[in-house]
Amino acid sequence: MNDIRVLLVDDHPVVRAGLRAMLTEFEGISVAAEAADGDAALTELRRLQILGEPVDVVLMDLQMGSGMDGVAATAQIRLLNDAPPVLILTTYDTDADILAAVEAGASGYMLKDAPPEQIHQAVLAAAAGQTALAPRVAALLMGRISNPVPTLTAREIQLLELLATGLSNRAIAKQVFISEATVKTHLVHIYAKLGVDNRTAAIAAATQRRIIRSPGQ
Repeated sequence: MNDIRVLLVDDHPVVRAGLRAMLTEFEGISVAAEAADGDAALTELRRLQILGEPVDVVLMDLQMGSGMDGVAATAQIRLLNDAPPVLILTTYDTDADILAAVEAGASGYMLKDAPPEQIHQAVLAAAAGQTALAPRVAALLMGRISNPVPTLTAREIQLLELLATGLSNRAIAKQVFISEATVKTHLVHIYAKLGVDNRTAAIAAATQRRIIRSPGQ
């Protein structure tokens, strides 16, 4: 049986070295290549396909400096012919990050502080076409399916993230191509769902509940 070939995508060389060392300890897994951002990952995938050495799983970080981030890269990879599954491996576990990755087409989402064996099993699951989710991620997604309590939509989370950067309603409207009135309507719904009555309290509540990252993170 051939090894599962993994492409490591992370902007920190030390992290990539650690992941490589960990993965090569597991029987049946080999690291085919590494990349420091999404653009480099796409280049490596195309190069390996041309060589007839396709990748079985992409292990993808989310934030990678000024390069293409993990969400954008995941969406681009899923458009490729014979696209490999993308398994997110990150330190971020906010609702915004998780939902963005899932919507982009990630087949799994794991946290870097997970035990090595969990990451190993996640890679095996992704290679087999299965979903691999960290416990908090699984709980979030299941909660959104089964919980009757109103939850924030992906659009509302996006607006909250922009709100946390200090943008005005008008600036937010221009950035996401909707009217200022629509932004205000969304904010009314956001405030009601979070149990607050102003933008400062909404940002604080969303950060505390790990819906969005802390401003500046």
